Amino acid sequence: MITDALLELSLAQPVTATAVSANTIDLSVVRDIGAGEDVYAQFAVDVAAAAAGLATVSFEVITSAAPLLTAPTVIASSGAIPVADLAAGRVPISICLNQSALTTLPIGQRYLGVRYTVAVGPLTAGSFTAYITDESSNGSNKIYPGGFTVL
Repeated sequence: MITDALLELSLAQPVTATAVSANTIDLSVVRDIGAGEDVYAQFAVDVAAAAAGLATVSFEVITSAAPLLTAPTVIASSGAIPVADLAAGRVPISICLNQSALTTLPIGQRYLGVRYTVAVGPLTAGSFTAYITDESSNGSNKIYPGGFTVL
C-alpha cells in the first residue's frame, strides 16, 4: 500500500488529551474520495499510549464546516480502545468509510479529519499517524517509519 501525503491527516501527532488531526481534507476540492468504492481511515501507533489509570482512546473520523474541525460530526468510530492495546507498531486500526457515509454528509460539512477522544485520561504518552487509503488493514500490514529517500 502506498499512501498519499494529501490524504495524511496526522503524522506522528502527540496526543495526551482529546484532539483533532493536524491536517484536514477539503471536500470542496477533493469531491470524489474513493470514486464509488469504500475507503478506510488507518490509524498507526507511533509511540505507545500510556496513562496513570485505565485510559482509553477512540479513533473517530469527523467532518466539520470549519477547517479547524470545530463542532464536528462523527461519521465513523473505532470505539474505546484501552491504552494497553495501543503499543507502538501494532497492526493499524482500520475504520471503513463506506460510500453511503461520504455521499450523505450533512450539508455544510466541508472538511474531513480525525479526532482522538481520550477517556479516563489524560495520556502520559502516545502519538498516532492517520491517513485515508483504499485498503483495509487485515492484520498483515506493517507500518514503517517515514523519512526515507527514493532514488
